[in-house]
Amino acid sequence: MNDNENLAYPGDKVMSLADAIEWRESLRRQGIRLAVTNGCFDLLHRGHVEYLDSARRAADALLVLINSDNSVRALKGPTRPVNSEYARAFVLSGLAAVDATVIFDAERCTAELAALSPDIYVKGGDYTVETLNPEERQVLQEANSEIIFIPFVDGYSTTGTIDRMRSADEEAEW
Repeated sequence: MNDNENLAYPGDKVMSLADAIEWRESLRRQGIRLAVTNGCFDLLHRGHVEYLDSARRAADALLVLINSDNSVRALKGPTRPVNSEYARAFVLSGLAAVDATVIFDAERCTAELAALSPDIYVKGGDYTVETLNPEERQVLQEANSEIIFIPFVDGYSTTGTIDRMRSADEEAEW
């Protein structure tokens, strides 16, 4: 067997919620611990990759819930997302740390968390248990999910990247 036979096509790791629930049940039967995280992941940068790598190290498998284009616009404004929901899911699914992705269309992923009952839920270091969305926190507590927080990598953010791009474009002489 060559090394390429172990690589999954990223598009195969973009799942519907129904497929993810079935996959989750299979993992549970095998005793495989699942971590879940969520976010927009609009322009992938080093901070995202380090965060996802840390999230994956917290469990045996990692599923990333990705905000749909509609929910990104609701959260970030009319100029976002830069990349479409499927493009963002595909790129994330291409990372070794990510085992599966699911796109969700609400501002919060409460329904998805309730359906998946992750062993571990991962959020960025700008959150605390107290600042998590109360409905999401309740669903996680009912599922006995461990909640962990991973610090951000300083100097990396999608907004900062977009601002630098805009600044460079304004300074460019065409």
